[in-house]
Parts: sequence; structure tokens; C-alpha cells
Amino acid sequence: MLRRLSLAIAVAAASVGLVQAEEAPLSSKTDLVTVYQEAAQNNADIAAARADYQARREVVPQARAGLLPNLSAGANYGDTRTEVDSPSAALSRSGLVYQANLSQPLFRADRWFQLQAAEATSEQAALELSATEQNLILQSAETYFAVLRAQDNLASTKAEEAAFKRQLDQANERFDVGLSDKTDVLEAQAGFDTARANRLLAKRAVDDAFEALVALTNRDHLAVEGIVHTLPVLAPTPNDAKSWVDTAATQNLNLQASLYAVNAAEENLRQRKAGHAPTLDAVASYQKGDNDSLGFTNSGAFGAPRYSGDVSQRTIGLQLNIPLYSGGLTSSQVREAYQRLGQTEQLRESLRRQVVQNTRNLFRAVNTDVETVQARKQSIISNQSALEATEIGYQVGTRNIVDVLDAQRQLYSAVRNYNDARYDYILNNLRLKQAAGTLSPADLDALGSFLKPDYNPDKDFLPPDLASAAEERLKNNQDY
Repeated sequence: MLRRLSLAIAVAAASVGLVQAEEAPLSSKTDLVTVYQEAAQNNADIAAARADYQARREVVPQARAGLLPNLSAGANYGDTRTEVDSPSAALSRSGLVYQANLSQPLFRADRWFQLQAAEATSEQAALELSATEQNLILQSAETYFAVLRAQDNLASTKAEEAAFKRQLDQANERFDVGLSDKTDVLEAQAGFDTARANRLLAKRAVDDAFEALVALTNRDHLAVEGIVHTLPVLAPTPNDAKSWVDTAATQNLNLQASLYAVNAAEENLRQRKAGHAPTLDAVASYQKGDNDSLGFTNSGAFGAPRYSGDVSQRTIGLQLNIPLYSGGLTSSQVREAYQRLGQTEQLRESLRRQVVQNTRNLFRAVNTDVETVQARKQSIISNQSALEATEIGYQVGTRNIVDVLDAQRQLYSAVRNYNDARYDYILNNLRLKQAAGTLSPADLDALGSFLKPDYNPDKDFLPPDLASAAEERLKNNQDY
């Protein structure tokens, strides 16, 4: 009974087997919230997105400037030489003129609509930045749990390698005493070699996952805290697809940004149409300088000025401009803006459909994950029992070594499927909230309460109650 039970719970005891990993100190382990906070501070992509937002929001003051007064000042220096018939009668004068000009738009419909479009564009940029920041929450979780998934996969491949090593040792012992032939040894050796290769690939996957974490946070991480198996695996709240779709339709950040993109395109179309409208500006100017430079020569003989002092000039008035024909430019710009509006509206409709589809798909995925996690866990117990029965059959001669090796492969495949189902459930929950526009750092805080600081993948990659469940299964089947 003890031998049979130890075989049944070999997976749970794999941490004492081949290639034991050295446990990192608790103080050096990183948790999920810390990963997100470091990503928010150090991630290059989010920094670029924030810079892009700051640049795009400048379209508002730039557009507003077209409705505000325009004041300019300058100076002009010139040297004039006037000759009549003889060089001896030539006159030279130099003049310096100072001037200031003020223009205040009174009626500029195109610039007003340009300002409205700029404000819509600025709101779109703000929402797109918020969507990028929200996506960073999901990206942090995906990168973090990719490390845990890879570590658990490595732990299961270590356990599988250890199990195949034990099987190889048993095959050699049976061959030495004449209970089996060389074929069993070769089959066991092939299984062990494959398991060893899988373990090496799994180790590389762990290193790659940590590298992705470094790229996200710009900091090295020795280890991360693991998620406990007691994490509640529950259906979405509310458990109604329509409610989630309705929430996504009103709160999805990318969808809201697309609405402002449509508004900006509408205002841009109005701006182009306003190119046909007249414009009215109030203008004022002031000039001071030599009277020759200002045109007040009051010429005498041979063009000589009678007054050579400085003069000043002040002008104030209204300037009306009525566009009549510009070679068809304005009409072409109107047609272009109309097509751009149609394009933006279609892109928004496409995005809306995609958001609805993703929300429904993720809602179904989470509900499926709830059942899958439990089914995968039960599958491990069933495969343990199947392996035990196959092992016993091999001992009594009703099964061969190939049957045992296949049963072991199925067991560890069930282990990996169980862990994949756990992490899929967690990430699909976060993706569903992102699609609905409700994902926030508080969701990472909630997951953080189920992290285990002393998590050791080699010991904790399976539920702690799995051994007792396998033992109970064996007890129930004793009389079979």
C-alpha cells in the first residue's frame, strides 16, 4: 500500500526529485502590484504614449490662436539714391522706419470650426492615452503570470523527468534480474531523454519570461510571488453577456475615443465648407520714421524733399475678404473632408463590432474557464489513478512499459493543462474588464491578496489537497 501510494502522489513529491531549484529569499521576490507600478514609471512605451498625448493636446492652443489678436512689430532701414539727369544732381537719403500691426479676427467661421475640431482631437488623445495606460495594467499581469506559468511548467517537467528516471531505474533492475527484456530499458531510456529535453526547453522559457519582465519594468527580478490554489474561481459578475456588452458600449475607452474622432471629422468638414464664407478682421497699424521712407516726400526741384524730418502714421479699419474663386481648392477640400468623415464613421462602427465580439467571447471564455479549472484538476486525479493502475498491471505482466510511459505523459500533460487553465481564467477575467472599460489597478490589488510570498514552484505547482484526493481515490478502489 505504501509503495502504491507513493507512486500515486509522485507529482506532489517531485520537489525532492531531479534538479531541485534554489529558493530565492522572500525579500527579493517581486509582487504583481510592484511590477505594475515599476512599469508605469519606467516602461518606454507608456512614456512615449504620454509624450504623444502632450504633443497632440497642443492643437487646441494652436487653433485658438487663429481667433485671438495678432500683434507684430518690426523695423525697416533703407538707403535711397535719386538721380535726375546728372550725377551732380543726385540725392541720397537713408531712412529708418518702425512699425507695429494689430489684427483681430471678427468673423472667421473656418477658424472657429478648426478650434472645435482641435478640442475633439484633444479629448480623443486623452482617451487613447487612458486606454494605453489601462492596457499597461493587462500587459503587466500577462507578463507576470507568463513567468508563473513558465515556472509551473518547468516544475512539472522536472517532476516528469524524475518520474521517467525512476521508471528507467526500475526497467534496468528488472532487466538485470531477468524480469524484462532490453526493449523495456530502451523505451524507458527514450522517455527519459525526451523528458530531459523538455525540461531544458522549459528552463529556457522561464528565462525568456523573466527577460520580458525586465523589458517591461527596466529592472532585474530574481523571483516573483506565486498565486495560491485557493483563488476563488467564479463566474463573472453579473453573469449576463448583455450587461457586459452594454457596459463596453458606454465605457470602452477606445470606443469613446473613436466617438471624438468622428466629432473632429465633422468639425473639420464644417471648417472646409466655411472656406466659402467671407472673413472680417479689425486691423490697426502704426508707423514712424523718415518721411521719405513713408512716402511723404513733398518733392521740390530735382525730387528734393521740402521736409526731411520724421513722421508717424496711424491706421485703423475693417478688412473684408470675400472668396470668389481659388481654382477649385476649397471645393476639393470639402470633398476630401466628407470622405474622411465617412472613413472615420466606418472605422468607429468596425471598432464597435469588434468590442462587442471581444466582450461576448471573453464572457464565454471566463465561464468556460470556471468549469475547465475544476475539470483539469479532476483530470490530474484521474490520471494519477490511471498511472497507478497501469503501473500495477506492468508489475503483474498485463501491461507493458509503453503503457506506463504513456500514462505518465498523460499525467504530466494534465498537470500542465491544469495550470494553463488557472492562468487563463485570471487573464481572461482581466481582459473582459478591459473590454468593458472597467479594468483598474484595483483589480491587481485584489489579485495581490492571493499571492504567496514563499511560493516555491517545485512544491506548489499543484493544489495541496491533490495528494489527499489521490489517496482517497485509491482507498475507494481497493476492492476493485
